[in-house]
Amino acid sequence: MASLTQTVNRAATYAEPGTLKICIQELPIPRPAAGEILVRLAFSGVCHTDYAFCMNKFRGIPATPKGQIGGHEGVGEVVAVGDGVRTVAVGSHVGIKYTAAACLNCENCLVGGESSCTSTATFKLSGYMTPGTFQQYCITSAQYATPIPASLDLAAAAPLMCGGVSVYAGLKRSGLQLGDWVVVSGAGGGLGHLAIQYARALGARVLAIDAGAKEAFCRELGADTFVDYRALDSDERLAEHIHRLTEGGAKVALICAASSKAYGQAPSWLRFRGCVVALGIPDASVSQAISIFQVVSLELRLIATAGVKTGSRLEVKECLDIAARGLVKTKLQLRKLDELETVFHEMHAGQVAGRVVLDLQ
Repeated sequence: MASLTQTVNRAATYAEPGTLKICIQELPIPRPAAGEILVRLAFSGVCHTDYAFCMNKFRGIPATPKGQIGGHEGVGEVVAVGDGVRTVAVGSHVGIKYTAAACLNCENCLVGGESSCTSTATFKLSGYMTPGTFQQYCITSAQYATPIPASLDLAAAAPLMCGGVSVYAGLKRSGLQLGDWVVVSGAGGGLGHLAIQYARALGARVLAIDAGAKEAFCRELGADTFVDYRALDSDERLAEHIHRLTEGGAKVALICAASSKAYGQAPSWLRFRGCVVALGIPDASVSQAISIFQVVSLELRLIATAGVKTGSRLEVKECLDIAARGLVKTKLQLRKLDELETVFHEMHAGQVAGRVVLDLQ
């Protein structure tokens, strides 16, 4: 069992939001208040959303506070509980998600939209306006912490707290049926490599789209076929190629890449009553608009779980259960907390295959 033998809490903070500068600090170990738990984090995944918050890339929201502790894919062991906590025991393994706390009573929460909770008093987002998981000790809501199945490796579980549940929730909400074709755009990345596996676990056939260097990686994960988007010289040729490979178009286009161009292309990849699932969020405004003519004529749907708006507590449980059965395996690179700034630079350059996970032990 973990213990409070440490006297400091090592944490990575955003030193100058708008830049990739990270500061490693030694902070006091926090103490849980009523209804809270203290988690000794073992691992934290690094999400593209963390990079975006560090760089203040999202428009229309307040800037990230200087000195914020980022991260929202944390897993570890409960080492202390606050007053009134009866549902979470010291020594249990839990995960901390992007949504760190929600009221669970507002209209949005009641229909599973917990990441859009309307309660200003209760709603907390990890790693943005609330200290996140790039630290060794983290306070979180006992009510909202996610139990981790005993058979699931903790390092592999970390990226499922956001990346895994995002793609799983998107596929589930898309109305995917057994044997349907799913196009995964950005298939070799942190979201995409999980999307391939969850789609396969749900009985779909997968067409992976990414740069040619990631073809072997995607096929190893279970992709039925692969398209190198750089090898085709026009949107029309890409669409024709996808329709040929899927015998008439895909049922679901899962956009895992933070690419405005992919959103503009996606409707042309689909068959009648197909569905575009928005996951990756472009840093800039969408410059290639979705064709309303295609949407109307093909009766398409557009749904959003979005990279920063992950699934409900039930969807997290379901996605963890699938992984615990061995149907999904996170492809990860273990790195140290001190390497976070380097990791962000690698993400910016598109050099990361799979998911980076920080070892906080």
